[in-house]
Amino acid sequence: MREIRFSRKHCTPQTYSRIFLLGPRANFGRRNLFQRTQARKSAADWRFAAEKFVAKLPDKVIVHRSECNYSKLTFDGVDMMGERLAQEVLDVVKRRPEVRKISFVAHSLGGLVARYAIGRLYENSTKLGQSGPFVSTLTGEHTNSSMQDLQQHSEDRIAGLEPMNFITFATPHLGSRGHKQLPLLCGLPFLEKRASQTAHFVVGRSGKHLFLTDNDEGKPPLLLRMVDDGDDLKFISALHAFKRRVAYANANYDHMVGWRTSSIRRQNELPKSNLLVLDEKYPHVVYIERETTSKIQNKASSIAGSQTSTSDVEEVMIQGLNQVSWERVDVSFQKSKQRYVAHNTIQVKSYWLNSDGADVVFHMIDNFLL
Repeated sequence: MREIRFSRKHCTPQTYSRIFLLGPRANFGRRNLFQRTQARKSAADWRFAAEKFVAKLPDKVIVHRSECNYSKLTFDGVDMMGERLAQEVLDVVKRRPEVRKISFVAHSLGGLVARYAIGRLYENSTKLGQSGPFVSTLTGEHTNSSMQDLQQHSEDRIAGLEPMNFITFATPHLGSRGHKQLPLLCGLPFLEKRASQTAHFVVGRSGKHLFLTDNDEGKPPLLLRMVDDGDDLKFISALHAFKRRVAYANANYDHMVGWRTSSIRRQNELPKSNLLVLDEKYPHVVYIERETTSKIQNKASSIAGSQTSTSDVEEVMIQGLNQVSWERVDVSFQKSKQRYVAHNTIQVKSYWLNSDGADVVFHMIDNFLL
């Protein structure tokens, strides 16, 4: 786990937050972000965003880039990667007892891994919150009143911390199965069917999870299970615990992740082209939808009385994830020379290749809840 280090002279426990930046792969050529040594050319995916976070909020955040899932480990499946991430988060939290809040920012497959991990961490924090030693580790205090206070609120904690922001960029929340969910296949039914049948040969168990072809011990596909709470993994309760949930999605030119799956929408819910407007400050952010509880209830009522064009499995996932409110931020690089690499540009994976996505990163930071 790489850490951005900075002075904490003016930092207080009430505002001290940790941000985990996640992606399907992490660079392992540097010891920490600001170490003045020559990094590999494949710089860490979140380097630009991490630097900008600390530049704007130097005394309020610590940023970590997860490194427990890299290279071929990304083929192990969403569940195994999620378990590794959950353990990594716990290890870091135990080393930093002064931290009070936690946020996750994830890209692509990393968003699914983060959703799995918080489901595990939500359950673990509830159990550990009832343990005196762990409470004293988190608070540095041993009074009965403080321990009781943590116990009462442990159900709203992630790894013992107050959950703030859960943000994904171009994440296939509904998987890659279905029409144009993997745009690289050009929407051709034959190719989409073959991809579903052969993905596991290319990317292992992760491919099965993305195309919902896994059937471990006769259970439903993992992504389908991840839209509700299970016996030991509280996926929706964990999402609900965050103050904000935000899905950044490419409206076009993302060849890896379709617009519907990354924005958690049905086809008829996608904004029309005439609704997409430019913002001078964030020129590539073209539409923002802020969902309220009343909107969720109205949407559920309208869906219950109408037929949908999405598959049954996809519809179940959409309804499951919409049990909580989401901010949806639609992004378009249509007029950019970097539009053909929109999947990486949205997070500025490499500044030299994806610099046009800088305004999207700034939009995330400017709206970040502390």
